[in-house]
This record gives sequence, structure tokens and C-alpha cells, in this order.
Amino acid sequence: MCGINGLVNFRSGNKLVEAMNERLHHRGPDASGVFSHNNTNLGHTRLSIIDLSSHANQPFLSDDENYAMVYNGEVYNYQEIKIKYDLNCRTSSDTEVILKAFIKVGPAIFDELNGMFAVAIYNKQTDELLIARDKIGIKPLFYYLSENKNSNSFAFASELNALKAVPEVAKNLTINHESVTAFLHLGYIPGPLSIYNQIQKFPSGSYAKFKKGKLEFHEYWNGAKKVKPTILSDEKEATLELDRLLNDSIRLRLQSDVPFGTFLSGGIDSSLVTAIAQKQNKKYNNEKINSFSIGFQEKSKNEAEFAKAVADQIGTKHHEFIVKEQNAMDLLPSMFSAYGEPYADSSAIPTLLVSELARKEVKMTLSGDGGDELFHGYGFYNWAQRLNKPLVQTFKKPIASALKQGNNRMKRAAELFSFQKQELKSHIFSQEQYYFSIAEIQDLLVEKVTLPTFINSEATVSRKLTAAEKQSLFDIQFYLKDELLVKVDVATMQNSLEDRVPLLDSRIVEFALNLDPSLKVKGKNQKYLLKKVLYNYLPASLFDRPKQGFSIPLLQWLKGDLKYLIEDHLNKPSVEAVGLVKWESVQAILSRFNHGETYLYTRIWSLIVLHQWMKSNPI
Repeated sequence: MCGINGLVNFRSGNKLVEAMNERLHHRGPDASGVFSHNNTNLGHTRLSIIDLSSHANQPFLSDDENYAMVYNGEVYNYQEIKIKYDLNCRTSSDTEVILKAFIKVGPAIFDELNGMFAVAIYNKQTDELLIARDKIGIKPLFYYLSENKNSNSFAFASELNALKAVPEVAKNLTINHESVTAFLHLGYIPGPLSIYNQIQKFPSGSYAKFKKGKLEFHEYWNGAKKVKPTILSDEKEATLELDRLLNDSIRLRLQSDVPFGTFLSGGIDSSLVTAIAQKQNKKYNNEKINSFSIGFQEKSKNEAEFAKAVADQIGTKHHEFIVKEQNAMDLLPSMFSAYGEPYADSSAIPTLLVSELARKEVKMTLSGDGGDELFHGYGFYNWAQRLNKPLVQTFKKPIASALKQGNNRMKRAAELFSFQKQELKSHIFSQEQYYFSIAEIQDLLVEKVTLPTFINSEATVSRKLTAAEKQSLFDIQFYLKDELLVKVDVATMQNSLEDRVPLLDSRIVEFALNLDPSLKVKGKNQKYLLKKVLYNYLPASLFDRPKQGFSIPLLQWLKGDLKYLIEDHLNKPSVEAVGLVKWESVQAILSRFNHGETYLYTRIWSLIVLHQWMKSNPI
């Protein structure tokens, strides 16, 4: 795991790449390097996980030194690829295998890679730079492309902040108001957008070639295109296949030359990953793996006891940290800056803290991200089925009006019924997460900007999907890639920790996309098949409780020690100085919050994050 960056057609590119490396040092504190040829410069900072020797440092050159590569991530099937293509390697790293396989078969190799990666490969002879990102979008990549009369310049980096180390990039940046609208609606900025007009997020499952000032994209994997005409409905067959895929995915992801562990929340996904990882590690090494969890002093948000119960049952070496408000307050300044652009998921706080805890013991972790999106574990999917019914769509207005007269829970539900059909997927997500609806945003913004239409566009697939399946595909395409995986990547890499996500092995993703929805949700039992596999490893009684999620007691904290954030960032002078939203609208939201409509706390948090970020990043 590492940080990568590069520049083409920039003056003093070599020195600028070194400056970018400095901003990526936390991603790779073990080594750093720079490659330069003609007008192309590549930078790399290394976190050593596989082959710890200096021979595997990057930028990595081919044997004939015609190719140079920088790479962030891990490819787990590199040994199989090495054998398949009969590659003669001088190191034991996956880096060398990827480069030599690419030289042999070209960009077709990316579809064969099982793992997470962002990679750049430069060919001296053709003066061509190729960039690629993994299928799911686990590893981040930002890019900047200028259009000058003389020659276009191109820059890329693992983090947005690294690109801002380049003066030519930084001086040209302007705020993307579509991104602001999307952020207020979703709590994150969906790719390919970034907070800046001039910087884009590189698409997942794609590669691009930059040559003679032109950037040309090619898609090599797309989840929607992996949807088959038929589905797997046989429960016994599906259970056996999922168990097999999970075991093989975790087996591959336990390859490491450094100490490792798991993030264990005590929920379905992390417990299943931890249970299989412990079983496999004990089989091969007869050792306990480390597991890490976070708890809270507020009992309603504290799942630490459940994580400990699972750890005791499995037999891991368990580590626990109880979070206090002061821990959050201490972390806020670094959290706001770490994400590079406005990011409103407050669970980033415990994720940063559990990553810090884990890094004291290990250098690599496994986590359970992806289970809810793939196997329908969220309330989103129930709402998708409900709100897509013709009768509900006919009577949505009177239903919403009636609900608005009730308590806070009913008022929240009323918001869900206040939707436009063409924006339903993002609306369901937004209102389930307590963010602003599109209608609210139009009243809130100084400059009215609509939500980008691509967010709710319908993917072309080979069979008719249920409403829940469409919502799941939306979450995989946006929420998972641009919010959840970003949260974990930033939190772990801020602490020089690599995190691997076994449930997002592309084979498991494709399996889930073609699984009968009745095996995902059976009655009120969500993630049915995933639970069935889990109960092969752990007793069901450990999970006989409502789903809670990994979140902080933000409402209580905003009414307590974090109240100063409202006072500092949402006062009239601050709001008017930033100039994105109307002070009268902010004042009305705060008044409603203070008079009992406490479910508005996430909207308030997103406004705090937006204004804090804007004040810290003036243009």
C-alpha cells in the first residue's frame, strides 16, 4: 500500500513530484522515490507489506529500463499470474509481476488482477503514460488535465491534497457548485466529481492512456454489465458457493510479510471475515490474530461488548478502545483536513481512532466493508421496494402531509415520501441518512444548482431488476466507492495502515449481483445468505439484536461539547462570508433543531463540514 503521483508537461516536474511525495508520506513512510524522463515524472511513497526489501521499492523499472511503474494497492493472485505467464522475477513482490504481465499482454491484464490498485506505467519508447484503477474503486486516484494552446499538462495523485502541491494546479482551482449540491444531498461528493471543477476522480474499472496531450479512457470492468439474464436461486448451492468464495478471498488476503489483524465491530460482516481469517490463520500458523474494536461511553451507541463476545468465541487477541467526546474534539482538525474535500460521514472519527489503535500492533487489517450493499443489509432497500409501488407513488403527497403532523420519526418518514421519481434512488439514500432533500437544497443555496443527472441514471442491464436491486447497484456505484471506501482508505492511510476488503473480491461482487433477491432478504431477515454462512462459524445467538451501524453519538455531542462547531461555523458572518447558502435558511434549520426536531442533526453536521472546509481552503 502506498501513495502515487505523477506529472506530464510541467516545468520543474521532478521537484514538484518530490513535493507531492511529501504530502503522501503518511501513505508510505517506509521509502520514497522519483522517476523522470523527458517531460514525465512519477513519484511514489511506500508502505512495505509484501517483499520488504529495497529491491521492491518504486518507481519500479523493467529489466530493460524501458518501462517505469508506480503502484498503490495489493494484487492477491499475483503468484497465479506469475505462473500463468511464466514470468521470471527478481523480487517476490506483486509489483514486478504486474509490470511484467502488462509488458507481456498489455491492458488486458487489469481484468485478471484480483485486488485493489491504482497504477501508472510509463513507456519510454512510445512516450505514453497509462493509468488504471481497480474494478470496484477501492484505491483512490485523482487527476488534473489542463488544456493549453501549446501542450496539455496532466497530473495525478492518490490524494487531492497532493495535487494542490503543484502551483499550476492550485492557482487554477475553482469550486464546483454541482459538487456542493451533491454533497449536501449525499454527505459526500460522487465521482467523477471532486470539490473542484479542474480535478476529477479517476473512474473505477478503467484505464486511460495519456499521449501527445490527449487522455483516452477505456472501461475494462463494469458491475452493471456483469448482471446476467438468469439468477442463482438454489439456496444450498448458493450457500456452498458463497462460503467457498469467502474462504478463498480471505486466504488470498492473508498474504503478508508484516503483522496483521481485523476490524471487528461485532456485526455480521466483520464477524464473518474475522471468524474465517482466524480459522485459516490457526490452520497455517497456529496463532491468534489481532482484532480491534471501538466503543462509546454512551450505551445506546456502544457495541464493544458484542465485538468482545465474538472475539471471545473465535479466540482472537482482542483490543478495545472506548471513545470519549474529548477524543473526537482532539481529532477534528486532522479529520477535516485529511479527506481533502467536504466529507460528512461522522463515523470517520471512530474509523480514524480504530485505525490508530490497530497501527500500534499491526501494519495490515481486514475489514467487512461491502456486505450491506451486496446482500441488502440497509433500510434503503425496504424503502426502494415500498416507494416504487404505483399506489404509493399516486398517494405520496397526502401520505407525506399526514406524516408531517406526527412526531419526529413520522416527520422523517414524511421526507421519504416527498420525492420526484427521477431522483428516487439518491432521495432514498439522502433521507435515510438524514441529509438534505433536493427540494430543501434549492431553498438553501444562494446559487441554485441542480443535482447532476448521472447520479440517478438507470444502468443498462441484461434482466429486469427489482427496486431493491437497483438501489443496491446505486450504492455499489456511488455510496460504497465514493463514501465508505474513501472513509476507510483515508483513515487507515493517515495511520500508515493497509486495509483489505475480502467481501469486495470481484468474484463475490459478481456472485451477489446475480443472486436471487429472496436469498438476500427473507421476510424481515436481511442479509439472509450471508448470515447463513456466518452461522457455520459462530452461533446465531451472538447476533440476535437490531442492526446498529458504526456511528458516533453525534446528536448528543452536538448538544454538548461539540456545540461550539455550530457557534463557530454557522453564525451569520461565517455563513455569509462563505456565500454558498442563505443565512435565513440556516437560521431556520437551527431553530427547528433547537425546538425539538433533533433528526436534523446530520443536516447541521454537513453544513458545519462544508463551512469549515471552505474557510480552511480559500480560493
